[in-house]
Amino acid sequence: MSVKFVLVAACALIDADGRVLLARRPAGKPMAGLWEFPGGKVEAGERPEQTLIRELKEELGIAVREECLAPLTFASHLYPDFYLLMPLYVCRRWEGFVTSLEGQELTWVRPRNLRNYSMPPADEPLISHLMTLL
Repeated sequence: MSVKFVLVAACALIDADGRVLLARRPAGKPMAGLWEFPGGKVEAGERPEQTLIRELKEELGIAVREECLAPLTFASHLYPDFYLLMPLYVCRRWEGFVTSLEGQELTWVRPRNLRNYSMPPADEPLISHLMTLL
């Protein structure tokens, strides 16, 4: 049985106080109401870094340079209807102010409190990497 492969790039934006940005998936989307790291699907011909630069501009209104994206770890998760591979990058420097441009709720969270937020199954194992880093 073949399963659909989905490549998604995610970014842990870390502010000057060491907090991580989470975005809540809006109603009407799969896994609505769950908190996740910003990012999105990698389009054909796109590298994950390019995806994050595009998605962070579209979703949050910030400009990120590729050299400010540092790969940290990745998630590998089999959902019932697709397989997800998701590299997670860390970014501490960007231009502009983080703003919700797509109606998603945003919150800055201390790493030790990340487990208090309901996240998609693929995102949950990433928390320990961020707690170790920060």
